[in-house]
Amino acid sequence: MLYVDEIYGEFEIGGVLVDLIESDSIQRLKGVYQGGASALVSDKWNVTRFEHSLGVMLLVKQLGGSLEEQIAALLHDVSHTAFSHVIDHVMDNRQENYHELIFQRLIEESTIPTILESYGYDYQTILFHIEQWRILERDAPHLCADRVDYTLRDLYRSRQVECQDIERFLEDLTIIDGYMHLRTINVAEWFVQIYYQEVLDYFLHPKNIYAYDQLSKVLRDALDEKVIVEDDFLKRDNEVLELLKRSGNKDITEMLKSIHKDIQVVTVDDNFDIYIKMKPRLIDPDIIIGDEVIPVSHVSTKAQQMNNYAKERAEKGTGIRIIQS
Repeated sequence: MLYVDEIYGEFEIGGVLVDLIESDSIQRLKGVYQGGASALVSDKWNVTRFEHSLGVMLLVKQLGGSLEEQIAALLHDVSHTAFSHVIDHVMDNRQENYHELIFQRLIEESTIPTILESYGYDYQTILFHIEQWRILERDAPHLCADRVDYTLRDLYRSRQVECQDIERFLEDLTIIDGYMHLRTINVAEWFVQIYYQEVLDYFLHPKNIYAYDQLSKVLRDALDEKVIVEDDFLKRDNEVLELLKRSGNKDITEMLKSIHKDIQVVTVDDNFDIYIKMKPRLIDPDIIIGDEVIPVSHVSTKAQQMNNYAKERAEKGTGIRIIQS
């Protein structure tokens, strides 16, 4: 199977990976937007969990990760619900890890164990010990394939980064003891800059905040009114939207209509209609200096300043005012 990715190029994929990609569990992710409610208010925020999952798998492959780590990468987001992290707002999950809490159940109720076992793999060993996959996942502020892919993919799709810059970054990446590092300070500074474009300019864009807040309220009311049940979140985005639209509940359908691409909202410091405080998302890539591996902020004032600003923004929170609904 030839898969062409807009960031990493062409890859030949075979065997167990093809069977997993063609499974219902992975195919469902074609209908789940990575940005949650974002796609409802902007055409440029349209990356799917399917594209991201395959992208992370390809990045792990490109960096020399084992087939087992590629499998883990492909499946790492398989339990994301409709509208992705919106569910965390609905469930008041401040850790933003609802999909992780249901991951094991979703895997064991799917065809994934059977597929993996048919190729001689123990699904529990590969999927339920994510800490062993050092390229795939690593706690912030370090680099990992998951963090790198969603940043590059969102910003490339919204035309905020260029191909040549992505290529320069990927060429600068290297693996030491299974972990991702960069070789040069300026490339590390570039990634710090675009990462904060992702988590500050995109995640905290006033339209995005509005969409998350409104859709969370719609879905919470729909649960309370028994229009949907929790397991409906295991469907695709559009399937859940159809359940809401066909519910006959006037309040829910009217609130749903208020989430659209022409909404006008602005960021304000006071007299806001919506205020949120997100968990801090910081990045500090490790770079190679001589024989040492150190965080770029230790040798770059620019990176240190960007980190300080991002921390201040997170601690302050963000308020928005609705100008025209």
